[in-house]
Amino acid sequence: MAEKTTTTVPAPRLKALYADTYAKELQAELKLGNVHQVPKLEKIVISVGIGKNKDDKRFYEVVKNTLFKITGQAPVDRMAKKSIAGFKIRAGMNRVGISVTLRGSRMYEFLDRLVNVALPRVRDFHGVKAKFDKGGNYNLGIVEQSIFPELTFEETQVVHGLQITFTLKAEESTHSRALLEKFGLPFEKEGGNR
Repeated sequence: MAEKTTTTVPAPRLKALYADTYAKELQAELKLGNVHQVPKLEKIVISVGIGKNKDDKRFYEVVKNTLFKITGQAPVDRMAKKSIAGFKIRAGMNRVGISVTLRGSRMYEFLDRLVNVALPRVRDFHGVKAKFDKGGNYNLGIVEQSIFPELTFEETQVVHGLQITFTLKAEESTHSRALLEKFGLPFEKEGGNR
């Protein structure tokens, strides 16, 4: 009888770096007394609003395909929480947005590709703005999806933007920024963008 062999998949590069190096470095740099105070990336949510294009089935399919290709995970439809007369959207209306929530290994793999492959492809790129919300979470807007190399030229003909939300467990926004800088997210220099 043949023995079953199990192969272990290595942890994503950034996940391993965080566990082995970054967590200890951040604890020392931020002068934190407890390892549980070290900032941690909990999830990444990639979303696209399609409110004004809600009746365009081709646009919907392009957005859904884009999110699937760049994340490797099936996107879900979002319902409208409130009515917006200008976009002819009523509360409870389906398909006003599409999103993907990444956790664990897929989250770290996406972050690695975003920082090292996609963002360097942005034209005239000088870094991302350092604006965090009150909870220390970070939002990054991408103007068009063509910066992701997973997409073919044909798949980028219908242009749309993306909103990427990094949900972090941190005591303050300076700790969140320190973690994202460790992961390689290039923030603009203080006092200007050049």
